[in-house]
Amino acid sequence: METSRRTVIAAAAAAGLTAATIGTAHASGGRKPEKELFGKLADGTKVHRWSLENGGTRLKVLSYGGIVQSLEIPDRHGRYRNVALGFDNIDDYVAGSPYFGALIGRYGNRIGKGQFTLDGKGYQLSVNDGVNSLHGGAKGFDKHVWDVEGFTSGSDVGLVLHYTSIDGEMGYPGTLRAKVTYTLTGHGDWRIDYEATTDKATVVNLTSHVYWNLAGEGSGSIYDHELEIAAARFTPVDSGLIPTGELAAVAGTPFDFRRTKTVGRDIRVAHQQLLYGKGIDHNWVLDKGITARPRHVATLRDPSSGRTLSIATTEPGLQFYSGNFLDGTLVGTGGHIYRQGDALCLETQHFPDSPNHPSFPSTVLRPGQTYRTSTVHSFGA
Repeated sequence: METSRRTVIAAAAAAGLTAATIGTAHASGGRKPEKELFGKLADGTKVHRWSLENGGTRLKVLSYGGIVQSLEIPDRHGRYRNVALGFDNIDDYVAGSPYFGALIGRYGNRIGKGQFTLDGKGYQLSVNDGVNSLHGGAKGFDKHVWDVEGFTSGSDVGLVLHYTSIDGEMGYPGTLRAKVTYTLTGHGDWRIDYEATTDKATVVNLTSHVYWNLAGEGSGSIYDHELEIAAARFTPVDSGLIPTGELAAVAGTPFDFRRTKTVGRDIRVAHQQLLYGKGIDHNWVLDKGITARPRHVATLRDPSSGRTLSIATTEPGLQFYSGNFLDGTLVGTGGHIYRQGDALCLETQHFPDSPNHPSFPSTVLRPGQTYRTSTVHSFGA
């Protein structure tokens, strides 16, 4: 059973920890976001790191890619750990990050052969995943420096991030103006609100690519984490991880997380879809569909620490990726090597390759419209 953040704070106080020590909200509604230099790109562009703290959650965000460099929450005893994988320097992010903590766009996930047709015109996108386009192409939103401003509003603190993607960037039509708001609430929730407008018809699918390990970054496998997803169907893929177009039932497959089970329980079952993904790398068709307000869709729990992550979203899909391609070549913020299964991603989204599947929820954005989606991450122990 999930314990509220207030219970965690009360327990910590009973153990003799002060409110300042455990990072509770100040009377003014949390600390004002703080900015510091994190590093420079090869061309001299400065990359800043913003630090936020509110409601018992501590968040550090880079202007490069809107990256969540760390997210710290307490365990059942009030002890803090960073639960998001990442690096301690900008050079490693630039050299070869597998999207650690990044904002993803213009199109999260894959588009088959990097091609789609819109209003009778064909478009060829940047191809960076075999013959397919992944997460916006070779230089997606995760590889640009965003304009960032900090804010405080009532009991909330946060950041507003802006990036303008010019017409034709990575092959996408239209100049897209993206705005993403990160908010830490007085209860310690991390909320993401995405907005975008365009001057030409285009496709857009923004998401966040945090790699979660609730036992702590660098602590080892997440196969003993317990996961529940409110979805009776998923989208099977071909050998290139492109959806076939089918909405398949999860019942009787390793993809059934309608009742809580450990991530690793069925991950080595001889199922063709697991062979394609080298583990789990699939989109779940959320039972709730598209909603005007975020609704609960998934809960993740680490039994060892008691930490929990609850996700609510307006989106119709959830990409669950079990860290299959972490291969022991990357060293994270805590000085530990990341290996297969050391984290998982739960990316709220529209479906992969939607521009090529008319039966999928549409990802088309037209002039005069505003793209809006929201996702809330709530933490407990």
